[in-house]
Amino acid sequence: MSDSTAYTPPAVWTWNKDNGGKFASINRPVAGPTHDRELPVGKHPLQLYSLGTPNGVKVTVMLEELLQLGHAGAEYDAWLIPIGEGAQFGSGFVAVNPNSKIPALMDRSGPEPVRVFESGAILLYLAEKFRAFVPEEGAARAECLSWLFWQMGSAPFLGGGFGHFYAYAPTKIEYAIDRYAMEVKRQLDVLDRRLAESRYVAGDAYTIADMAIWPWYGALAKGQLYGAGEFLQVQQYTHVLRWTDEIAQRPGARRGRMVNRTFGDPASQLHERHDASDFETNTQDKRA
Repeated sequence: MSDSTAYTPPAVWTWNKDNGGKFASINRPVAGPTHDRELPVGKHPLQLYSLGTPNGVKVTVMLEELLQLGHAGAEYDAWLIPIGEGAQFGSGFVAVNPNSKIPALMDRSGPEPVRVFESGAILLYLAEKFRAFVPEEGAARAECLSWLFWQMGSAPFLGGGFGHFYAYAPTKIEYAIDRYAMEVKRQLDVLDRRLAESRYVAGDAYTIADMAIWPWYGALAKGQLYGAGEFLQVQQYTHVLRWTDEIAQRPGARRGRMVNRTFGDPASQLHERHDASDFETNTQDKRA
């Protein structure tokens, strides 16, 4: 066990710019833009500014699933926001999301543009706009929203907690990794128990709750997140794996996972999406 007396917090915390690990160049304790840069605007009513991280994948899966259902109004432009370069601190992006986090959405379908930020809020906004993938009333709606917000509340433990200390922190801290690994495994157990009794997270129907949870816990269960599959023994969560594989077969989920993706197999990446034909063009380019 690490020596718990090695560090004593000072009376007043001060920012050490060099003590941030992999993301030291973009993490800071203040909000607001760092530079002037307007956001591009494409031809569709929905303008998404994002990156193919789990939070970004939630929204592109939702949009592609809506299009799969035939909702033509869900056509969108997906613009790449390279957060490693600090693009989320440009003035245009901050105007859409004052929290400077991806994804951020501008809906220009009405007389006045509507900004929506936070991935869960975007999912719910789109579900209500198109009346799809969320029950409209009663116990079914309550169950769906409960699981949606379960994911929003649990993701910081998985991403900012476990992921940071296990994969990105400049110093490995045993206590921190143990603390967050325990919580992530508890969350996987919560999800596995639920999926033992239900086809999808909120019941028999596929909903925004699944779209929110799948990019995080589905990827984790398949060993695709932080390289931590063996460490967390994810193979024991058999119901999560069954659910993960079923969603991965959905055409909308497959396409959504590609959008704004800049890592992994080049054939799985579509850096920006401005038309449905971009998927086919991308495949042809990779084969050439």
